Parts: sequence; C-alpha cells; structure tokens
Amino acid sequence: MSLKETMKEFKEFAVKGNVVDMAVGVVIGGAFGSIVTSLVNDLIMPIIGKITGGRDFTQMFLPLDGNTYATLEEAQEATATIAYGSFITQVINFIIIAFVIFMVLKAIVKLKRPEPEAEATTKECPFCKTEIALEATRCPHCTSQLEG
Repeated sequence: MSLKETMKEFKEFAVKGNVVDMAVGVVIGGAFGSIVTSLVNDLIMPIIGKITGGRDFTQMFLPLDGNTYATLEEAQEATATIAYGSFITQVINFIIIAFVIFMVLKAIVKLKRPEPEAEATTKECPFCKTEIALEATRCPHCTSQLEG
C-alpha cells in the first residue's frame, strides 16, 4: 500500500462524522470536568467540611513515617503520605460527573425516542388486500364477508 493511498484512507477516516463528534465531545468533556471540579472544590466540599466540623478535606492525610505534620505539603516533603482527603474529593467529583452524564444521556434518549404510532383505524381485507375500516364486517371493494 502506497503512502498516497494510506493518506487518502486517513483523510476519509479523520473527516468522518464520528471522529469529529468524538473530538468535540472530548473538548466539551474537558471543559465540563473543570466546571464539576470547581463545583466540588468550591461549593460542595466546604459544605461537607462545615458538616464535619470545619475540616479541610485537602489536608486529610496519613504520613507513613508515623510523625505528625501540620500540612499535607510538609508531610509529602518529609515522607510518603496517603492523601485520603484528596481521594475523597476525587470520588465525589466522579459521582457528580457520572450523575450529570447519566441525566444528560437520559434527556438525549428521551428526545430521540420515536413518537408512538397512532392507533390503527383501518385494516386490510384478507381477500383483496384493500384498506378498509376496522369496524367493517364486509369488504366494500370485493364484498367478501369478514370475520370479527
């Protein structure tokens, strides 16, 4: 396969609607992620911190050397630490993002759902295949006797 053919195939692939849609989705997803991060860090976590007695989740950590440190930064400079407060924040971020994506997808599916078909008012004559009223007991076209 020549380079020219490969480039042609790549161009066809790159300009397909799905690839462009995916790229737009990634960009919007990144922007959405920063909005959710701000929502969690600036609005939700302070409320949760207040409920838990004014605790700053970003400063919740466990130094692995057993010593006590005033801040996470001090502990990280001195030893390995488990920053479980940051982990809790990321879990809350994930739950909020997953919930919002679920709600958006639910709305999209609702918008794409086809309209229910109108109830049938006619039927087909089994003999001549002409469309006739549901209540008809005899076909007006071929005069055949109909059941039901």
